[in-house]
Amino acid sequence: MKFLVTGGAGFIGSQLALQLERAGHEVCVVDDFSSASQDNLRGFRGALIRQDISQSFPIPEDLNAIFHQAAITDPRYPNGEELIEKNVGGFQKLLDHCEKKRVPLIYASTAGLYGNGPVPMEEDQSKECTTAYARSKFRMDELAEHYREKVFSVGLRYFNVFGPNEAHKGRPASMIYHLWKQMREGKRPRIFKWGEQVRDFIYVKDVVRANLCALTGKPGIYNVGTGVGTSFNDLVVILNRVMGTQLEPDYFEMPFSKDTYQGHTLASTLRAEKGLGFKAEWGLERAITDYLATLQYPHSKAEDGRE
Repeated sequence: MKFLVTGGAGFIGSQLALQLERAGHEVCVVDDFSSASQDNLRGFRGALIRQDISQSFPIPEDLNAIFHQAAITDPRYPNGEELIEKNVGGFQKLLDHCEKKRVPLIYASTAGLYGNGPVPMEEDQSKECTTAYARSKFRMDELAEHYREKVFSVGLRYFNVFGPNEAHKGRPASMIYHLWKQMREGKRPRIFKWGEQVRDFIYVKDVVRANLCALTGKPGIYNVGTGVGTSFNDLVVILNRVMGTQLEPDYFEMPFSKDTYQGHTLASTLRAEKGLGFKAEWGLERAITDYLATLQYPHSKAEDGRE
């Protein structure tokens, strides 16, 4: 089969592109490298197009599906209008192409559009888009619904993804990555007072599998989370256990407005289980153990036998 992965040199996109290629598929990656790393594609043999997907670019013919991961993903991006224009504009171009060529589209959405709504967060609940990033993804979801009769699409609302190939992201990289960096240097892990905030952390290997499940699933929009919440305090306990350290949290005042900061994320996973046949397989401690092995030995093989 033949696939296009946009944002394929980024965090999730690179993992997906490499997994598809390992499975024997022909893969083309498009990425403008504004938030990506060539190192993420080490070993990739497919075609690479260096282009901003919000601009015109040559889309390969005879595709079996497009996996759309490209976006400005920083929720604190300084130019909200530019973020929305690029994220939504690029998605619109892909929808038009998929309608014309009758190509299925699987795309990344976000749990950020639930804001501080009730948990567990369900796909149909009211939205609280408190950032430009969340608004851009909500608009993409609306466009996908508008095209529903014309384009087979699956939207995946990622919760708090972490794992290999995220280091290049810098500040927007996962909390797990940043805390590991601090603790590796013997520093106390810095978390907001008083560490009671909760996240649904999901390993990138599960997220890749959710994308693959979407190929044979039902069209629609689905949460991609574990259905398990972990407090910041408990996360520090897990990291200490995996790293063999005993570092106490260093609490500091929240720098963000509570109106724009999600205090608790937790996915309802029922729709994904029924519509995609997807359920997360990686428990948090096992996933962190696997991940930290790749950070300590970046060219070593992970638990599943792959880089």
